[in-house]
Formats: sequence, structure tokens, C-alpha cells
Amino acid sequence: MTSSPVLRAQPGAPSALATWPDTPAARREVAEQLRRLNAGLLANPSATATLQDWCEAHGTPPGLSIQALSTPGPVKPAGAAERAALSVGPDEPLAYRRVRLACGDRVLSHADNWYRPALLTPAMNHALATTETPFGVVVAELNYRRTTLSAELLFEPTADGAALSIPAEVMRHRAVLANRDGVAISLVVETYTDQALFRPADL
Repeated sequence: MTSSPVLRAQPGAPSALATWPDTPAARREVAEQLRRLNAGLLANPSATATLQDWCEAHGTPPGLSIQALSTPGPVKPAGAAERAALSVGPDEPLAYRRVRLACGDRVLSHADNWYRPALLTPAMNHALATTETPFGVVVAELNYRRTTLSAELLFEPTADGAALSIPAEVMRHRAVLANRDGVAISLVVETYTDQALFRPADL
């Protein structure tokens, strides 16, 4: 008896977290998980809270908190599009943070975040510069709200044709966070990975 072919993340994601059987049932499950995750992100002001609930719903140990792991690399300067999204001029200083949002050994997303340090408290700015606490947790007392600018599915898991490979990047959201007064404080671009997909035990 031959085993089913598998769906593997391409390129480079750990296969232990991303190997799925290449079957109609698996494709439907991937599509449904992407639909539910996207809906949760659109409905919740905090991507971190959405991912925390998502992981716990899929069996990660209770109390395993989402961490914002710093990603080394150059600072991405804010261009005209980023400044327009934040409604700021060319001279206002913006801070930049790039992190991997992880639950244990699963890197669920990569996030680029341009934010306005002048609208945060000194304690918030210090925490963002020196800890692995997610942005939404750090600024929670601002009672921010989230406006999604775009939500993009990066592949179609149920498409007909050749064998499907789940890409390393599966979905991207672009959103602005605003404080209780409606003033934009942050622009985030979140790219969700194949590791946000949890293979059920019966597949």
C-alpha cells in the first residue's frame, strides 16, 4: 500500500510543522483554516490576541504566550505610502520594529511595524525597544482599534491542477492601529506563515 503524497511548505519552512497529505480533505482543511484565521484577524483589534486564541484552540499548552521575537536586519525607512497611512508628514520621526510572532517553536507571522513614538508613553517605547512583548500588548492601555487596509490570500489551497505546495507565506494583512481618539499610532504589515496552519491528527 502506497502512502499519500504530501504538501510541503516552500521554501524552507520546517517540514515537521508543515507536512500535509495531498488529499481533497487536506486541501479543504487548509482552506477552512485560512478562512477562519482571516475572519478572526478582521474581527479582532489585536492580532496577538487572535493568534493566542488560535493556538490554544488548536491544542498548544495553556499559558504558552505569543512572543514577538526580534528579526535582525536593516531598518526599513517609512516611505510616502507608510506616512500617508499614518497621516503624518515627512519630518515626523517614526520608529520601526520587525518581529516574528511565535507560539513556542511555531513562527506564525512576520510583522513590519512603523509607529509614532511621540504618541506612546516612555514606558511603552522602552518596552518596545528592549523586550519581546508584542506591540498590541505593550500599548493595550491606549484602547486602540484596528482598521484593516488590505487582507490578501497568497495561495489557493483548493485550486485544481498540479500537486499543491503550501508556500511559506500564506496570507498578508496591512492595518492601521489608532488610539482612543482615533489618531493613528501604528502601521503594521503582517505576513502569516504556513506554520499558522495546524494539521489535524486525523489527516
